[in-house]
Amino acid sequence: MEQSEWDQLKQAAVEVMGRAYAPYSRYPVGAAALTDDGRTVVGCNVENAAYGVTLCAECGLVSQLHATGGGRLTHFVCVNADGDVIMPCGRCRQLLFEHGGRDLLVWTVSGVKPMSEVLPDAFGPDDLALVTTTVTEQEGAR
Repeated sequence: MEQSEWDQLKQAAVEVMGRAYAPYSRYPVGAAALTDDGRTVVGCNVENAAYGVTLCAECGLVSQLHATGGGRLTHFVCVNADGDVIMPCGRCRQLLFEHGGRDLLVWTVSGVKPMSEVLPDAFGPDDLALVTTTVTEQEGAR
């Protein structure tokens, strides 16, 4: 992807960041991603007085991904209130991995990297399938 396309994706993140609801942390975040069918999906953080139920921008983005037809994420970026690229937290890296896989390209604070570098040795659906297969084989052996 050309830098100009990354810049357009970042601009979408900046725009949606302006709609964030962050009265407690005062740290609005916007996120934008491209999907495997060419759609752009976005999300912003939505805080709550009960801090533990705050929604990250990445959560909103993945929700929009599924609400608009599903698919896989291919390119991702998130920004803060200054429009600076920021890193997703560990929880959100896991969420992005689940919906983009190892090949999802993430614009990080140190450049564009595949998710396999952002979240090395990630745990995902394949790990669950492996355990399910092993359990089924063990039950069949009884």
